[in-house]
Amino acid sequence: MRIAIGSDQRTHLTDSVVSKINAMGYEAELFGPLSNHKMSWTDVARQVGEAVIAGTADEGILFCWTGTGVSMAANKVPGVRAALCDDPETARGARLWNNANVLCLSIRRVSEVMAAEILDAWFTHEYVSNPEDDACLAKLAGMEAAYFG
Repeated sequence: MRIAIGSDQRTHLTDSVVSKINAMGYEAELFGPLSNHKMSWTDVARQVGEAVIAGTADEGILFCWTGTGVSMAANKVPGVRAALCDDPETARGARLWNNANVLCLSIRRVSEVMAAEILDAWFTHEYVSNPEDDACLAKLAGMEAAYFG
């Protein structure tokens, strides 16, 4: 599996997550300062989101100081369902019920230990189709189409 990973700054946490992704057997495609290119959080979120939607990456992981900026920016890319997760249970729910395809993390709030637990929850769960959540995701796609065409 190929994972697009981007951040507006390179930190010990981002390096730790990239290492964990590689140790899990996934291939990491790096964006922004993680690939030695200065980039704003808006631009890195767009590039990661577009990689996921284009199919050059199966999923994405984004970082910024709060995690909210990259989450907002990534969710502007039609088809991206970016989820800001501070704990494993939120990551699990984002996968199971929201079919999230981009994980957003706060550089400020998430420790390396918590990031590892979040990644384990994210990658060991996947969307389980069910009438209620399928209907909500269809409504979400309809909203997206109405606003973004």
